[in-house]
Amino acid sequence: MRVALLLVAGSLVAGCVPAPTTSPLPQSGASSLYMPRAVQQAYRKGTRSPDGRPGAAYWQNRGRYNIAITALPPDRSIRGSEQITYFNNSPDTIRNPVIKLLLNIHKPGAPRGGGASADYLTSGVHIDSLVVNGQVTPWPGVENAFTWQRIRLAAPVLPHDSLHLAFKWHYDISKESGREGMIDSTTWFLAYFYPRVAVFDDYNGWDTMNFTDVQEFYSDFNDYDVSITVPANYVVWGTGTLLNPSEVLQPVPLQRFTQSFNSDQTINVASRAEMAAKAVTRQSLTNTWRFRATNIPDMTFNLSNHYVWDAASVVVDDATHRRASVQAAYNDTAADFHHMVQFARHGLDWLSHNWPGVPYPYEKTTVVEGFAGMEYPMMVNDESYADTIFSRFVVEHEIAHTYFPFYMGINESRYAMMDEGWATTFEYLIGSADIGKQQATGFFQQFRVNGWAGNPSPLEDLPIITPADGLSANAYGDNAYGKAALGYLALKDMLGDAAFGNALHSFMDRWHGKHPIPWDFFNTVNDVTARNLNWFWNGWYFSNSYIDFAVRGVEKTGNGYTVAIDNIGGMPAPVDLETHYADGSSEVIHETAAIWEANPRRATVAISTNKSLQTLVLNGGIWVDADSTNNRWSLRSIIPIRSGSVSPPASPAAGR
Repeated sequence: MRVALLLVAGSLVAGCVPAPTTSPLPQSGASSLYMPRAVQQAYRKGTRSPDGRPGAAYWQNRGRYNIAITALPPDRSIRGSEQITYFNNSPDTIRNPVIKLLLNIHKPGAPRGGGASADYLTSGVHIDSLVVNGQVTPWPGVENAFTWQRIRLAAPVLPHDSLHLAFKWHYDISKESGREGMIDSTTWFLAYFYPRVAVFDDYNGWDTMNFTDVQEFYSDFNDYDVSITVPANYVVWGTGTLLNPSEVLQPVPLQRFTQSFNSDQTINVASRAEMAAKAVTRQSLTNTWRFRATNIPDMTFNLSNHYVWDAASVVVDDATHRRASVQAAYNDTAADFHHMVQFARHGLDWLSHNWPGVPYPYEKTTVVEGFAGMEYPMMVNDESYADTIFSRFVVEHEIAHTYFPFYMGINESRYAMMDEGWATTFEYLIGSADIGKQQATGFFQQFRVNGWAGNPSPLEDLPIITPADGLSANAYGDNAYGKAALGYLALKDMLGDAAFGNALHSFMDRWHGKHPIPWDFFNTVNDVTARNLNWFWNGWYFSNSYIDFAVRGVEKTGNGYTVAIDNIGGMPAPVDLETHYADGSSEVIHETAAIWEANPRRATVAISTNKSLQTLVLNGGIWVDADSTNNRWSLRSIIPIRSGSVSPPASPAAGR
């Protein structure tokens, strides 16, 4: 019921402060966008602006984390301690901060999107001690609390003051590897491993969404110093700058590692044989690897005593000639990973210079062979595939996430359309450059669109703007990935590359390092293009529409033909008219989504020709039509255009 109510509320007119009363049923193509009451309040408070910029009163909190963890395989217990300085930049007094313990997803009974095997389950995170502002404080171990829990402060944190927390904790690493866990008995991927202060933001307050292993994450931009103590012969790869390579590496791999920072060619830093011969790390009983990163949403690490280590680098910023390191860690038997450094180099290069066309913002990326198909700041955990084209396809998608959500601070738990949608957009664009538009289109249709287009379930047509934490797995997959990306690609097609690029860069310039929400993007594009595109946003992101076009009729005119197209599904998607003439020639007439601005349910297209039209077919390409049986017209079955109301169902806003 909550979702159903969200779909019919109305509010903000772009460029105006919301009025106290608004129409509860925004009409299809109208100039208003639904906006949650909490977001309206952010506009009233001045933290966000109707032109899409951060408001004059915008604020966000942050933390400084000093973390030390110990991982000593085969002992599965990970032990850690940390000191957090949390800065309250808000105008609010904080009394009960929320702490995230994401690895409690492994506890029996934790709410999760799917089942859990015995190897997945653990006893969760155990807080051994908590010190608040220097005072020992009992941890409130609430029985039914899983991935978040509040703590009560003895003294509140006033606006522009700070809070000091110290945790000691331990947990058993899961035997089953997904986003994190044991990749094998001596290769562990450590993610979400530390207690953290949840996001407290200007429009939603404390983030109290449970992590369910479906929807993803929302994090502050923090500064991190992390040390990881592991046995000798274990290499640690991770987010941030490795501060002490000379203390943990032997001279030969250290020299290769250093050379890789200026090499276009892949350098094998450590081979399988060298790892087995104990010729890579310093031969102390244990080694402590130290990493540092600033203004970043998370830290992630991988450790192994047998993974191969490759590295190179690539120029990501032509103006400064800055290079980013590219590394890979993998089993020597993974044939595709022997190419992974170059796959990832290409990804960083292309994304930096094409779409989004913003220099890769971090110092490195490391691709680890695992089982997650998952992105992290400066890290990727990907499966190995026999098909190297598919391996490159996957890693390019995960690296694209560097921009969305990490650089842009997206709340991907709630607005996955803003991170998975953009990564899927870039995935298609780089794929078109890599393997050609035809094959990339086939990939995109197969993996991102066909499931939605061919499934008439009501779950498939929930509006993209529906909060992702309220969606089931299938609806989440559609709205977060394919549908959202199709909307961005339709926008690019309609605006043209120059205007689209200018709008995207303006959005990224305004909001990187902050916490944008969808309305900030929609309003930025409206502002930068000086166009009210709310008819487009309504059709793509706020309606129950889908893609289904039909040829309504064709008429001969003095200058050629007029084709009437019905938009049965209501989605303002582009369409190609493939025409075939009596002389054997043919042409493709491309129409952008702009044809639906005046009338979202019917458009007419003029074909200027003195040839005799024999057949006409509507083809959407990546914008797959849900019912193609009505997409064809031929001279033998000529249908005249009739005026009057459109016969397909009315728009969702009118009661569908």
